[in-house]
Amino acid sequence: MLIRLYDKDNSAVTMEKISEALDEGQLVIYPTDTMYAIGCHALKERAVEKICRLKDIDPKKNNLSIICYDLSAVSRYAKMDNATFKLMKRNLPGPFTFILEGTSRLPKIFRNRKEVGIRMPDNPIIREIARYLDAPIMTTTIPYSEDEDPGYATDPGLIEEKWGRTVDMVIDGGPGNLGMSTVVDCTGDGFTVVRQGIGILEY
Repeated sequence: MLIRLYDKDNSAVTMEKISEALDEGQLVIYPTDTMYAIGCHALKERAVEKICRLKDIDPKKNNLSIICYDLSAVSRYAKMDNATFKLMKRNLPGPFTFILEGTSRLPKIFRNRKEVGIRMPDNPIIREIARYLDAPIMTTTIPYSEDEDPGYATDPGLIEEKWGRTVDMVIDGGPGNLGMSTVVDCTGDGFTVVRQGIGILEY
């Protein structure tokens, strides 16, 4: 199912429909400020497991990431000291993934690694979905290889053509891009950029 959303003034009925689908454990593809991504309600462990199988992610070896609407929501699911809070406030919303220590509010599948990636994309569509859901969204970029037509990662119509039978809903938020988020590890002493993406970190 392909659903068109805009940066603002989306129908409350449509937003509630998407929120209900996520609350039921359905999988949704949506735009971010980097690549289109696939996600689910992060507190629905079976839905998270589905995405891990789809992407061949081993949650015991790989950190999982969540999208939160704001820093207040982040504080419920990850631990932040003052320095980390200030760094995130300075750079978010934006194309970053901050690695933090997770809290016990996250399902067991996240706690395998004790760490969680935090995303707050500079994209009003996915942040509005997170606001309506009032819960974190487990997120990962859609599977894509460089020998594929880039349209299958950037064009919502082609994404729906490829993934429409695998996921429950594809959100058309306009053309996407192939950029990756900058990953910042905040779990040690100081902050370490472990993957440089399109985000330039401001300290």
